[in-house]
Amino acid sequence: MGGFFGVASKSDCIFDLFFGVDYHSHLGTKRGGMAVYSPELGFNRQIHNIENSPFRTKFEKEVLTMKGNFGIGCISDTEPQPLIVRSHHGTFAITTVGKINNIDKIVDKIFIKNHSHFLETSSGINATELIAALINQKDNLIEGIRYAQKVIDGSITMLLMNEKGIYAARDRFGRTPLVVGKKEDSCCVAFEEFSYLNLGYSDLKELGPGEIDIITPDGAKMLAAPGDKLRICSFLWVYYGYPSSKYEGQAVEKVRYNCGKHIAMRDNVKPDIVAGVPDSGIGHAIGYSNESHIPYARPFVKYTPTWPRSFMPTIQEKRNLIAKMKLIPIRQIIEGKNILLIDDSIVRGTQMRETTEYLYSAGAKDVHVRSACPPILYACKYLNFSRSTSDMDLIARRVIAKREGTDSLEIVKEYLDPDSVKYNEMVEEIRAQLNFTTLRYNRIDDLIESIGIDECKICTYCFNGKE
Repeated sequence: MGGFFGVASKSDCIFDLFFGVDYHSHLGTKRGGMAVYSPELGFNRQIHNIENSPFRTKFEKEVLTMKGNFGIGCISDTEPQPLIVRSHHGTFAITTVGKINNIDKIVDKIFIKNHSHFLETSSGINATELIAALINQKDNLIEGIRYAQKVIDGSITMLLMNEKGIYAARDRFGRTPLVVGKKEDSCCVAFEEFSYLNLGYSDLKELGPGEIDIITPDGAKMLAAPGDKLRICSFLWVYYGYPSSKYEGQAVEKVRYNCGKHIAMRDNVKPDIVAGVPDSGIGHAIGYSNESHIPYARPFVKYTPTWPRSFMPTIQEKRNLIAKMKLIPIRQIIEGKNILLIDDSIVRGTQMRETTEYLYSAGAKDVHVRSACPPILYACKYLNFSRSTSDMDLIARRVIAKREGTDSLEIVKEYLDPDSVKYNEMVEEIRAQLNFTTLRYNRIDDLIESIGIDECKICTYCFNGKE
């Protein structure tokens, strides 16, 4: 994933920019960056690797050395950014969040038309550089941003900064959020609404799908009106949104309580305690506990003093070891207990199986597992919220392929109905493979009701393949 923050101020913006970006650290683990502009000094930019150290530590020096009235910054799980680009539109800085599925097709088109070039990185072409190139195909910035939104297959939300202000453009279908805050003499724009509250800003507006605004110290001016189709990602509430966030007016923590409540309403097991996998499973578990009146407990805690964020080495065996090492068991709570454990999702299943075995080894009698979202049957086409890029990375798809001898999409559709025999046989096979006592998933209809906005405005592609 990734997140970003921007500030337009009549005075120096670096303090607000630094902490606003830092509040997005839960959304990425690879790169952090900030770019500022002032009439006297022009543009300045710094990018650091944050895989082994949090953003705040890496950018402490920049708070003292960078100066500007306008600034944008990001936490990125992919390419280094923000970028500073010189073009026929003048010089601008740009940062993006999203996913481009047709990147090769776009690159080839630009090559043929303009004989352009792109810098090749270890992970391919920098998507933010490509978006800047698309913007530069048109005669002005607004036409260019509109063009990029139109030709990209996937999603893209961006901030673009020049001497006039910060151009904020939400994804064409609003798959990711974009909000604006205001205080005296300053205006900010962010992925996460909560990121500016402690900096003294109050809510000004939330951009609609495809909307483009220019942010200045005086406020936000609409340059392109929003479209009428919203498909915001449901995983914002289930998984990667911070508990204090809200999207489309719906608070993440409240939605997670609702998910847990709905799971409890359909459940028939009677565990001794309910627990959530730290951190994103905790809200769901509290909701379950509140509804079922079964005590909430913490059978393990996450060790954070030296791992305050999701540091993960690149070697897969070590990634699994680190994920396990961060959870410290409390044996007096675990021993002899029937535990109901809720996580936000089950993707590959590897980590949840290891977590369950961890509880068994610490003396748990039974471990009933509940997923706050439905079975994930399609790898996400719109956001990089998971390392799973192939359908066959998903345990539910592997189980179906093994049962049916095919990965046909028509066959997969037969497993969507939670009241069907095939769905329940799939769930039972996953349970057996992962060694859970019982396994239940949240239903799509209950998830949508938990979120509390119209079904047609929510993206549930990874659960049912509907775009």
